[in-house]
Amino acid sequence: MVKSYLKFEPSKSFGVVASSSSNIVWSSKDKTKSSAGQAVVAANEEVLVWDIKKGELLSRWKEENNRALVTAIAQSKTDPDLFAVGYENGSIRIWDSKIATSVVSFNGHKSAVTILAFDKTGVRLASGSKDTDVIVWDLVAEVGQYKLRGHKDQVTGLRFIEPEPVVQEEDGEQALMAVDNEGAEGFLLTTGKDSLIKLWDLSSRHCIETHVAQSNGECWALGVSPDLSGCVTAGNDGEMKVWALDVAALAASAQRVDLSQSVNFLHDRGTLHRSSKERAVEVIFHPRRDYFAVHGVEKNVEIWRIRTESEVKKSLARKKKRRKEKLAKDKKGADVEMEDEGADDINKAEISDVFAQHVIVRTTGKVRSVDWAIQQGSKDLQLLVGSTNNLLELYTIVGKDKLKSKTDVADYNKALGVDLPGHRTDIRSLSLSSDDKMLASAANGSLKIWNVKTQACIRTFECGYALCCAFLPGDKVVVVGTKEGELQLYDVASAALLESVNAHEGHAIWALQVHPDGKSVVSGGADKAAKFWDFKIVQEQVLGTTRTTPKLKLVQSRILKVSDDILSLKFSPDSKLLAVSLLDSTVKVFFVDSLKLYLNLYGHKLPVLSMDISFDSKLIITSSADKNIRIWGLDFGDCHKALFGHQDSILQVAFIPHNSDGNGHHFFSASKDRTIKYWDGDKFEQIQRIDGHHGEIWALAISHAGNFLVSASHDKSIRVWEETDEQIFLEEEREKELEELYESTLTTSLEQDADAQDENREVAAASKQTVETLMAGERIAEALELGLADLNVVKEWEVAKASNPNLAPPQRHAIFMALGNITAEQYVMNTLSKIKASALHDALLVLPFASVPMLFTFLNLFALRSMNIPLTCRILFFMLKTHHKQIVSSRTMRQMLDGIRVNLRQALRKQKDEMGYNIAALRVVGMQIEERSVKGFVDENWEEEEKQKKEVRKRAFASLS
Repeated sequence: MVKSYLKFEPSKSFGVVASSSSNIVWSSKDKTKSSAGQAVVAANEEVLVWDIKKGELLSRWKEENNRALVTAIAQSKTDPDLFAVGYENGSIRIWDSKIATSVVSFNGHKSAVTILAFDKTGVRLASGSKDTDVIVWDLVAEVGQYKLRGHKDQVTGLRFIEPEPVVQEEDGEQALMAVDNEGAEGFLLTTGKDSLIKLWDLSSRHCIETHVAQSNGECWALGVSPDLSGCVTAGNDGEMKVWALDVAALAASAQRVDLSQSVNFLHDRGTLHRSSKERAVEVIFHPRRDYFAVHGVEKNVEIWRIRTESEVKKSLARKKKRRKEKLAKDKKGADVEMEDEGADDINKAEISDVFAQHVIVRTTGKVRSVDWAIQQGSKDLQLLVGSTNNLLELYTIVGKDKLKSKTDVADYNKALGVDLPGHRTDIRSLSLSSDDKMLASAANGSLKIWNVKTQACIRTFECGYALCCAFLPGDKVVVVGTKEGELQLYDVASAALLESVNAHEGHAIWALQVHPDGKSVVSGGADKAAKFWDFKIVQEQVLGTTRTTPKLKLVQSRILKVSDDILSLKFSPDSKLLAVSLLDSTVKVFFVDSLKLYLNLYGHKLPVLSMDISFDSKLIITSSADKNIRIWGLDFGDCHKALFGHQDSILQVAFIPHNSDGNGHHFFSASKDRTIKYWDGDKFEQIQRIDGHHGEIWALAISHAGNFLVSASHDKSIRVWEETDEQIFLEEEREKELEELYESTLTTSLEQDADAQDENREVAAASKQTVETLMAGERIAEALELGLADLNVVKEWEVAKASNPNLAPPQRHAIFMALGNITAEQYVMNTLSKIKASALHDALLVLPFASVPMLFTFLNLFALRSMNIPLTCRILFFMLKTHHKQIVSSRTMRQMLDGIRVNLRQALRKQKDEMGYNIAALRVVGMQIEERSVKGFVDENWEEEEKQKKEVRKRAFASLS
């Protein structure tokens, strides 16, 4: 009989406040009615919404099948509930924050999305990517409109430039000329790592202007002022360039077809220098005030202020006065007046006169992203900062208007922060309590205790650089081994440090293990010694009194000297043996009672980083930096099997600690290659590969019941993987892995073929083949074949029925009968309408030209029966555009197209009449409501009319008297 195993599935993920893969977004939308707003941040493949004031997690946006990192977030300006989220695999999802659900998904980029921007109306989205393309998406039709190519390196900045309607004088009257009408789609400003800044005309879909944004290499950030009058680009060496954008000229150019001479809309105004020489990451303008924030990858954010006109004039006047005084000394006063005539012109002022550094905000960690926090009713400048060390902070900055005197220096203070639900550094060790309800995680600088069920952080302790930790029996005390050679005891209940022992004289403690009887602990370190410590309760006198209080102490009982640094220690469950792995790549097994050497295990080429002994004390597994796992027998020290386990160093291995379902020899391994693997130690086979982490997996802990495991990674997340009732068969798992490999190569090969033809064009179709679109295309082809066969059967029956009226109906395909005897065209329409709008075009591209006549046959029937006319038109026009050359050269298609044209026009005319009739009816109803109802609005002249009426009444009253 084939042995089956139970599958482990991801169940919980916690410990991440904000991952450094993406920018952060401040949302002032207040669901909780708290005074502070919300921070929308990336947490690996999820998006988290934090309440900044309470430090609480409000919602978690996650899709089951998505494992790609979040790399960009943007909020719609018109609908604050809508967020666009870009991922590492090039996909984009639109999330509705009210219901925490993905509404639309797009696939168009080949690599990670770097930046996203909504337009003013919220119906279009532009995305930039590492693949150097910019794609404009239509959110209403749910399709990619086009791909703009021009940058030679990743896109780093993106912004829609949509000028306001231009006011023109016509015969003394002002007439508004709308820019964003159907013909004009606005403009797009982009920057790239290739140091270029480009202005795109979206109506004609081409680049109208290109400049070199940075003189010293790469351009990393773009910030556009809220009034669109200018922008700032930032790059290496602390250099920032300021550009003036002529919005009025842009708005006017949108109306003109022919621009007779080349006009520059972007003008270089000068260069500013940041105090830091690091490369910039973001430039973000305050939406309502004249400030902008700029930061690099260091621990500070620079706030710059745009001076007011009066300040600039004062500065210019001061400079003019100084120049006059200087030249007066040289007795050239006559020439001075001539030179300084234009000195008061603000437009000619130096850029350093217009922009001034306001304050530098020093942050706790290295800054990854910032966003201005705008709260209703609050006039303070507030800045939300997301750090690379898993931290969110809100700073309040004193604005220029709040300074009492000119000599005052602007200040800032940290108002709020979210830091408790996660470590600042990588977690190096995990330990579960005996009842599997609490989890201890130790990192450099902190030890945290978590409730496994609720994922809440119960306690946070400050400690040294922790390398290992363990719960002591009773689960009330946690022992931690540090890099400084100290053993520290922490009491979970009182949140206090009980004792700190300098155990290994300043040498790192790499491993510690509690004895199976729970009365002692052994620690091994870089001082080439394993030390045994007994737990003793000592009566300590309370200072200033005669009373004593019991206190837990660690007392050294024995010491075991070895030839090299100890990296790992393990007691056998029967407590007879102690296995020690050394830096010289060997494992030595000693008797616990006499500390005599029992076995020497040779075989690994690099040091053994972790090991474990099975529940029956018969097997020992060792994992090494040489990427191998070795399974040894503890009776003779023979190597049963060497398994090439992972693609990188294997940092942790652990057996399931009991044998309830015959799984006592099953074990897990975790590696730097970001995967966990589940193995059968008797059959030497891999059972399951568990993917999910986005960084090296440093630590692993298996529950005492064996029903779940916990892993901690460089991506700062702690993940719980639970055993399910779903069975795994090894053959099926191997097949699934091969299928995944095949699918990934299949889509990439298809993509290369599709894009080869228009590689050098500036505009291309925003399409990308995925496994989903391929399957959808196959479904369409299958439905067309079934439908056409059924049409032919029905046609033959109708012809035969004309001569023989009593002829029985034909035997149709079982699918049509199962779906309630529906017609072939209805079945095809159902298949087409089930495909997502965003994937439809790519699915239709899968169809060969041989299937096009079949599809057109059904399109004709759809037009004839007025079935879903918008979808019919969309498919028809896309297929005509795609296969234009073949369709034009085919005679048989002409007759078919004629039929479609006639039927479609009739259907469209009918729809147009219906819509016209409905609109007319609505207008009539509106007029009737207006007539019946009281004035619901205030007219411009209403107040004057009311005054006149009152005066008339008064006069009438007077005349009567």
